[in-house]
Amino acid sequence: MEDMGFLRMLMQLTWVGVLLSEILAATEVAAQLPRPNCSDRCGDVQIPFPFGITEGCYLNKDFGLKCNHSSGVLTTGNLIVTNISIREGQMDILMYVAFQCFNQSGELQDSNRPSLTVPTYTISNTQNVFVAVGCDTYAHLTGFQNSLPFTMGCISFCQNITNVVGQSCSGIGCCQVEIPPGLKNFTLKAYSYYSHKAIWSFNPCSYAFVVKKDRFSFSSGYLSSLKDNKTLPMVLDWAIGNETCDKSNSVCGRNSECYEPDSGYGYRCRCEAGYDGNPYLPHGCQDIKQCEDHKLNQCKIPKTCVDREGNYTCSCPKWYRGDGRKDGTGCELKLILVSVLAIGLGIGFIVVPVCSSLWLYLIVRQRKLIKRRERFFQQNGGLYLSQILSRQENSAGTTTIFSAEELKKASKNYDEKLIIGEGGFGTVYKGFLSDNRIVAIKKSKVVDKNQIEQFINEVVILSQINHRNVVKLLGCCLETEVPLLVYEFISNGTLFQYIHDESTGCTVSWETRLRIATEAAEALSYLHSTASPPIIHRDVKPSNILLDASYTAKVSDFGASRLVPLDKAQVATIVQGTLGYLDPEYLQTSRFTEKSDVYSFGVVLVELLTGKTALQSFEMPEEETSLTMYFLSSLKEDKLFDVLEKHLVNEGNTVQLGKVANLAKRCLSVRGEDRPTMNEVATELEDLRKTVKHSCVNTDSMS
Repeated sequence: MEDMGFLRMLMQLTWVGVLLSEILAATEVAAQLPRPNCSDRCGDVQIPFPFGITEGCYLNKDFGLKCNHSSGVLTTGNLIVTNISIREGQMDILMYVAFQCFNQSGELQDSNRPSLTVPTYTISNTQNVFVAVGCDTYAHLTGFQNSLPFTMGCISFCQNITNVVGQSCSGIGCCQVEIPPGLKNFTLKAYSYYSHKAIWSFNPCSYAFVVKKDRFSFSSGYLSSLKDNKTLPMVLDWAIGNETCDKSNSVCGRNSECYEPDSGYGYRCRCEAGYDGNPYLPHGCQDIKQCEDHKLNQCKIPKTCVDREGNYTCSCPKWYRGDGRKDGTGCELKLILVSVLAIGLGIGFIVVPVCSSLWLYLIVRQRKLIKRRERFFQQNGGLYLSQILSRQENSAGTTTIFSAEELKKASKNYDEKLIIGEGGFGTVYKGFLSDNRIVAIKKSKVVDKNQIEQFINEVVILSQINHRNVVKLLGCCLETEVPLLVYEFISNGTLFQYIHDESTGCTVSWETRLRIATEAAEALSYLHSTASPPIIHRDVKPSNILLDASYTAKVSDFGASRLVPLDKAQVATIVQGTLGYLDPEYLQTSRFTEKSDVYSFGVVLVELLTGKTALQSFEMPEEETSLTMYFLSSLKEDKLFDVLEKHLVNEGNTVQLGKVANLAKRCLSVRGEDRPTMNEVATELEDLRKTVKHSCVNTDSMS
């Protein structure tokens, strides 16, 4: 009897141990929100990793927050944080309101221009709206989208407070607009046209703010009292870094996966199906005991549920079959063999005709697809191209004719994640051919059917260009309605990104800039002088100069190029190109010459010298809006070194900088005949390269 009592007590202790281990496991999952030994909350706000309030508790300084423990207020910069969501990748904050307030005489009395400049955060376009309030108001939201400057605005007017209708926010006293995705490093600004003089009694201020949807309802009372609302709720999206999942060593922990948010910046982590917790910690995602949760347990008979690592299984009673799940096949009673055969025969009489019809339909559909591709092939000049290629079998650089199916497979059915460029010319996809070559596949605009022969001749000639500084055209596909062009893939982005990106632009040395300029000039000189027939690029700009793995310049995008007949010096065409780079003589005459490319290249030289974009923000002084005008004016006033990028001057290459500046000035001459040729530009730059210092002063290493 005593032995039986001892066994009973031992079993009870065992069950207590099991229960305690389960409780500890559940507690461990909940405790995985912060890093070990780090505070998990500030006031009522929970602080999950990668965020933290003390050094060593956050991923990097962008995720460092501050906590006022006496008031229980959590802040990022000077903004109050009210919630952080790991699952959604979002942060709720209280954002300041921008305003301009005037006295009764129309004099500016008070103003505020709040901003947020943390690269980790973007404005959530799904959770917020941009609002302007006032009867004499226009508002701006300026920031960056895809590393490029961006501005949007909203205008609101009314003459009497009786004009304001209910809660409407459609331009009378209140204006509301949607926000595009991917905006970061932004500033809010509110302005007035007439200093609120006529409406001061009921509306002395202009307001602008970003607010969480459904958290702001406009009323006429806000025209006079909104200044009292210092902050309003707003939602930020956050992500890790700027790299995509396939290019980064992600911090995602075990049992988690990396994914890229819709904002287009960085990546996030999430627990795999069947796991829950914090995916940013090494062991943050823990197995969910799905059988114990009646919401997750989808077994028809809950007691048959068996937990597995990251999943669970269900079973059926004896004489039944199936997966036992409510969301699956469930459990069905097993039938005797005769019944099964009878049902099978009955189904067979139905399935066979259906399958036959489906088979015939697929054959007809496939034939239509083949005929459609053949029609496009002929329509796009495929037969003419085949005749040309048959005469070039033994020549180097022969054009390849790709099939539509081959390029569809290479681009994973034109997956949006493989888009590497978009614009007026069309869309460019990264592709992987079966022979392991990486290519760029360009979906061009529709080719004029009356110029098919010219289009094919241009494709053949461009594919035969073999210059180390020109992007190689490998071939084309003519089986689609819009012809596809296939180029070699260049891995390091564009010159525009290289010199204007905030994180890298200011560190690019003068020696590197001069080398890239020389290589691009040599490529254009080759197109103008050596190619037969000569080729005018017609859209020379930093975003059309690509950089390969060793940062060698590659001139690209011949979508606007024209072949120059040997007996003609000019090409008359519809005015097109990119503002800021267009030849003024071309704008007046609509005649494009090789000297027009020289002008555009002159603008590129100025960007390399100054680190500024061709067109500046309209909010800057008028004389600085056009980079070329600002540069030429500074050169005339002997203020060259005031506009050059500071670190280039500090490198000690002032003589070369002055010579390149004078070369750019000649390229930007108003009359084309006063400009040098691209061959002369390339020769002069190459001579300057030979004199550039080959050692750069590094002040950090000398200190």
